[in-house]
Amino acid sequence: MKTKTFHMMRHGEPEIAGLLLGITDMASMAVGNCACVARAEELEISELISSDLARATVPAQEIAVRHNAPLKIDARWRELDFGAWDGMSPAIVDASALHAFWDDPTANPPPKGESWSVLSARVEAALLDISHGTLVVAHAGSIRAALCHLLGLSYRQAWAFHLPYAALVSLKIWTGQDVPTAQITGLRT
Repeated sequence: MKTKTFHMMRHGEPEIAGLLLGITDMASMAVGNCACVARAEELEISELISSDLARATVPAQEIAVRHNAPLKIDARWRELDFGAWDGMSPAIVDASALHAFWDDPTANPPPKGESWSVLSARVEAALLDISHGTLVVAHAGSIRAALCHLLGLSYRQAWAFHLPYAALVSLKIWTGQDVPTAQITGLRT
């Protein structure tokens, strides 16, 4: 059985934190980008993959330059599309609809938004392109979807992980099986 190690990093803090930022393309603050670059400093990186949103691509570009590693932009690593709620403060979204979404995001997606199962399917497909030594710079939702798939976690279990801005999750994956087997080898927050 072969193994490969890869890493997933959440982007830095956006210019306005606390919003339902899905596909809204808001940049991270400079300090957030610096936090991502510093967190990646000790990693051995063969390539980078980034969501196509600026809050992920900007730090990924800086990390790629520092590590002299190629960077691929992959929209499959985007955050969940919050549809009509995208870019809004949770405080102004209908509380019962938001509660139903957090309780079961597959059955209760945001209006005109994406369900958890759709996010999970695109992230699962993106995981097939991961090589040994890859660093993925993405979002809390897409990272949690990857953890669900790789570790066999439920949606609720994936939310038990605290993933602040610039958090780094390192994993070892055993390949050559029908179902991926993985282990978290590091979590830096």
